[in-house]
Amino acid sequence: MSTFTITLPDGSSREVDEGTTVAGLAAQIGSRLAKAAVIGSVNGVERDLVWPLADGDSVAIITETDERGLFTIRHSTAHVLAQAVLDLFPGATFAIGPPVENGFYYDFELPGGATFTPADLDRIDVRMREIIAESQPFIRDEIPEPEALELFRDHKYKCEIIRGAAEDPMSATETGLVRTYENPPRFIDLCRGPHVPHTGRLGHFKLLRVAGAYWRGDERNPMLQRIYGTAWASKKDLEAYLHRLEEAEKRDHRRLATELDLLSFPSELGGGLAVWHPKGAIVRKLMEDYSRDRHERGGYQFVVTPHLANANLFETSGHLGFYKDGMYPPMEMDNGSYYPKPMNCPMHCLIYRSSQRSYRELPLRLFELGTVYRYERAGTLHGLMRIRGFTQDDSHIYCTEEQLADEIASLLDFIMSVLQAFGFHEFTANLSTKDPEKYVGSDEIWNRATDALRAALDKYGLPYSIKEGDAAFYGPKIDIDVRDAIGRTWQLSTIQCDFNHPERFDLEYVAPDGSRRRPIMLHRALFGSIERFFGVLLEHYAGAFPAWLAPVQVRILPVRDDHDAHARVLVASLRARGHRADMVAADEPLGGRIRKAKLEKLPYVLVVGDDDVAHGTVGVNPRGGEVERNVPFEAFVERLAGDVASHAS
Repeated sequence: MSTFTITLPDGSSREVDEGTTVAGLAAQIGSRLAKAAVIGSVNGVERDLVWPLADGDSVAIITETDERGLFTIRHSTAHVLAQAVLDLFPGATFAIGPPVENGFYYDFELPGGATFTPADLDRIDVRMREIIAESQPFIRDEIPEPEALELFRDHKYKCEIIRGAAEDPMSATETGLVRTYENPPRFIDLCRGPHVPHTGRLGHFKLLRVAGAYWRGDERNPMLQRIYGTAWASKKDLEAYLHRLEEAEKRDHRRLATELDLLSFPSELGGGLAVWHPKGAIVRKLMEDYSRDRHERGGYQFVVTPHLANANLFETSGHLGFYKDGMYPPMEMDNGSYYPKPMNCPMHCLIYRSSQRSYRELPLRLFELGTVYRYERAGTLHGLMRIRGFTQDDSHIYCTEEQLADEIASLLDFIMSVLQAFGFHEFTANLSTKDPEKYVGSDEIWNRATDALRAALDKYGLPYSIKEGDAAFYGPKIDIDVRDAIGRTWQLSTIQCDFNHPERFDLEYVAPDGSRRRPIMLHRALFGSIERFFGVLLEHYAGAFPAWLAPVQVRILPVRDDHDAHARVLVASLRARGHRADMVAADEPLGGRIRKAKLEKLPYVLVVGDDDVAHGTVGVNPRGGEVERNVPFEAFVERLAGDVASHAS
């Protein structure tokens, strides 16, 4: 038997027999690798394990613990879900079913507009496990369009995909044929693949919920039933993820905001708009005050801009050309059309342009807590995380090209110190590059901006990934992700390097030699938005804010009503020193009042009785700690002050 040579990821070569498949190569390398293998990468293209290798191929074995391996497991499990639904619900049809982060979904339409029930999910789960137990193979094929249309004649959404009227990223081929995967003898689906070799490789999954989803995401199209699930490589990984989901549910900021009386979303306001209650507004004020203080000390100048502007401004900035779908409709006035602003940057450019600038003024750092308005589709709204009106801690920095690298490095230091002050300590970054279909400016300008951001990240030593084509239309950006208390990542801070707005607004400065030059503009939102950052904080702390952020830092509980007067004196003393304290009178049993304070997640509860009144002490019940008796009140106040001051400055 003849042999040929393939190349492995480490650059080494390996002789294999003619007819060797990806699976065969994994087996030759080692039994453990063969057992863990899910798919292969052959010359950079993902292939099924049965794919035959050829001379000169570069091959990598992708295992179940690799991100792409998990993607394949979830994709294959979505096919099993579709097969189970079509088996159990005669007359049902299916649309698309891609893998997504941590799981998968599939969209269905049931006869007569019926919907799935929780009991249906249990039945589907049972049928899926039967399919998995049968170890049905995933068999790849490519067929002509007429044959595919006949094969899927009872499934209108599949036919729409085949005709090209809809895009399904899992079904296109490079040959013009329609690619399918079959699990004989009963199920076949459009699919690009690849897949695990057979259904027996699956099984660590759970169906999570049902939601409505418009076909192709368009509310003018039929509403389908979307079943979400999660799938993992092992039972241990599945159980760990389900535990994280339970924790996330407990920490849901929408529920906590209601329970702790922080804010609400009245239906009378319209979707995606919140009102802040006194306790939530206190936390928000503390966040904003901290931000203002740090910016003032950082050499920023405060500005204020209006909530709407003439359409001409957004035509100049490019927002009407590139961002109009995310803007609210215009208001027609006698002197033109006005839009609620989606961004603050065009107005900051007008402030820069209001007078002649010298190189001696640069870098010029403008800062605003500016409220913006963006139209988000109703189906995408999610509490404070996806909202229609929000306030950015928005900075725009104008600098020379020589100052650019140092300014970006300084911004990274600033961002990290502020995020750490709010309790985040694990960071990663993404560098987003130009979308080739949606940008302004020359390639040269974009390359210079991207290189500057990359150099700053490399110098800072922050781990980062490249997100191709994910930049805003006016320039590349760095997004900073934080990891919260239960391991989730959140994208918060952003630095965007912009050579284009200075050009569009004809911004200049006078250089040392008297010539006029363009400044470079940096966009920077540190919190991202006050609302979203608040929501992330609320979930990170599960509502138990640290003492410096807590709406109420101390609650004093008198044991009996004859201790009320003394308790009021202590509250007044705390407030006089700048602390947030209240008292609940002894109108109900002490135990009930303590339990209520704990449900409100207060940092400290102080109890005062006869001995405390006589000796100037308090009983300290710290959140998450042991009860302490006979603590001198002044000693507690000193401790509280230290706790409040402990966040980074």
